[in-house]
Amino acid sequence: MRASPHKFDRFRVLLRRHGPQALVWRRRIAILGGAILVGLVALLFARLADEAGELFLRFARRWWWAPLAVTPIGFAGLVWLTRRIAPAAAGSGIPQVMAASRDPVSGLDRLVSAKTVIVKLALTLSALLLGASVGREGPTVQVSAAIMAYAHRLMGIPLRASVYIAGGAAGVAAAFNTPLAGVAFAIEELAAAYEQRMTLLVMAAVLIAGMVSLGVAGDYVYFGVMHQTLGVREAIVAAPVAGILGGLAGGSFSRAMLAAGRATWSPIAWLRARPVRFAGCCGLVVALLGVFTGLTWGTGYQTANAMIAGSDVPFWFGGAKFAATLATAVSGLPGGIFAPSLSVGAGVGDMLRSIFPSYPPGAIVLLGMIGYFTGVVRAPLTAVIIISETTASRGLLLPLLATALIADFAAQLVCKDRLYHSLSQRFAPPA
Repeated sequence: MRASPHKFDRFRVLLRRHGPQALVWRRRIAILGGAILVGLVALLFARLADEAGELFLRFARRWWWAPLAVTPIGFAGLVWLTRRIAPAAAGSGIPQVMAASRDPVSGLDRLVSAKTVIVKLALTLSALLLGASVGREGPTVQVSAAIMAYAHRLMGIPLRASVYIAGGAAGVAAAFNTPLAGVAFAIEELAAAYEQRMTLLVMAAVLIAGMVSLGVAGDYVYFGVMHQTLGVREAIVAAPVAGILGGLAGGSFSRAMLAAGRATWSPIAWLRARPVRFAGCCGLVVALLGVFTGLTWGTGYQTANAMIAGSDVPFWFGGAKFAATLATAVSGLPGGIFAPSLSVGAGVGDMLRSIFPSYPPGAIVLLGMIGYFTGVVRAPLTAVIIISETTASRGLLLPLLATALIADFAAQLVCKDRLYHSLSQRFAPPA
């Protein structure tokens, strides 16, 4: 059931009679309350997502053959539920927030309604229980934007694009425990037209959500602390290579994902016209990769963390995780691509270690991560800040930035369209 614009009229009347009269105070209350709730929901969602992933891994270790049946059937079932209950819950969630910011009033009911985000949370956790190569960060952005929008509606504040942008940015900050990345993401990705005076709203929401995350979960570093650095000569050599290879690979992922939605090749077109069967086929691909490799299930966080710490993985991991993430992303399941993309990027970085065997291995892995991640999302500043904040690798800021800028240029050679912006067009209101 859709939320009615008049649902909170009685509360608004009481608020105007007995609460703060000034619009500015009601807006501040909405920002404060919404940001606190964003931080708490993001932390709870992160905990549940981690437990769901661990539960599936235990299941797969005990019955290695079971995912060959469970995962394809589960993919088909989740896509059927998504299309039937909440079509706007499909995919990452970031394109939905972009589309909602272009149409703030109807966007709340169409794209980030309470029903949609509740379904999003439940089905993303279900996807992780099936071993899907999805992340929780994209869904957190959509849920956080909805929380901020409802907080403003509850307080009788007119909805504007800045409300969704602030909520989504706060979600990024809380999901990664990286406040600066939330601000950068708002500027680079969510805000096509940066509203006047929106800076204060975004920064307030991001900092409050980040402080809630920090206060409850502690001062943790997402991927662990990276102490390795690169010398000037090493950076001059390694950064361009990582940027070109990572950017081309990330751009290829974006191109393939966008092409899957508009391919005219008859077998793909036939499957696309039957989305539930198509999801089952994608689930079979994910299951086969997971069963035969044992490494491509879920977000890939643990494998990426191990590579950063110096552990060896098979050289084919990056390619296998690429395929599993692509199959999951085009299936129509609710779930994000942030964490799986970082994992694929770590695989790219691991391959680069064979090219630069004498260089610090952890630092090279980070260059591969940022090159590939930038190639996918085409937001170099956000990528630099996310990697530097999630690894505390301040000594690598310049090599990371150089790699990201080169990767952004290289990705354009493969895919002219920016992934999230192109996907957001699918959620535009009907003419």
